[in-house]
Amino acid sequence: MTERRAGRREKAAPGRREKAAPGRREAAPPGRRETSALRRAARAEWGPLLRTVWSALAARNWRAIPVTLAAVCLTTVFQVVQNQSWGYQPVQNIGSVQADEHLWLALLRTPLSLFVPALDLPVWGALAQILVVFGIAEICVGWRRMMVVAYVATLAGTMYARIGIWIGPDSPVGLPDSDAYVIDTGPSAAVVGLAVFVCWRFRAWVTCAAVVAAMVFEVVFIKNNLAGKEHVAAVLVVLALCAVWQFVERKPRDAQRVSGWEHPR
Repeated sequence: MTERRAGRREKAAPGRREKAAPGRREAAPPGRRETSALRRAARAEWGPLLRTVWSALAARNWRAIPVTLAAVCLTTVFQVVQNQSWGYQPVQNIGSVQADEHLWLALLRTPLSLFVPALDLPVWGALAQILVVFGIAEICVGWRRMMVVAYVATLAGTMYARIGIWIGPDSPVGLPDSDAYVIDTGPSAAVVGLAVFVCWRFRAWVTCAAVVAAMVFEVVFIKNNLAGKEHVAAVLVVLALCAVWQFVERKPRDAQRVSGWEHPR
């Protein structure tokens, strides 16, 4: 009799789910586990960055990015003026950089060349890049660091053009002599450099690696020209800047850890 009752208990009724033992969780389906893992990875990668940007915009709205908005307005003004019959040459005189010019003149023009849109590319692309990437960088690292990194990345491209032409087209990192007359303007090198720097500051390593890989892929498979190689040069210089920044920031902490009252004399 007891054996029959035990047999009835073990046999579950058709269509009825067996209850899990107390204290045990049912295993999630494989698809749900993968989605959860991806969500956690995305939160770890972009969560701190998005929270910083969202809280700044929620608290101050557009006032959180005044330098970025000024950059967008300046780029728009340069675009309108250089498309006028009377305005093209003045814009070129103050913001156009070419490798065949004197170095001192290129260095003077480089800061403004950031905001002069390339004539062969749609201006909305440059404006969108400045608004999004400069805006995120201004909120996350401050406008001073943003401008320093943007200038360093642009200057890296300007200097690479001269070095690449000196190396010559026979080397994979060299450039043909004709690139000396290419007008080199626009914010693309600064945008790439800022993207790498912000990812480094927020430890978004996967995104940082994706940006670097995209720039290398662009040169190898899409356009092996001056602009593409300048982007790679900008990335390499900003990565070196990040390494130096990391060393400088770590040094005071190490000195504070070694010296002081923590260690017995």
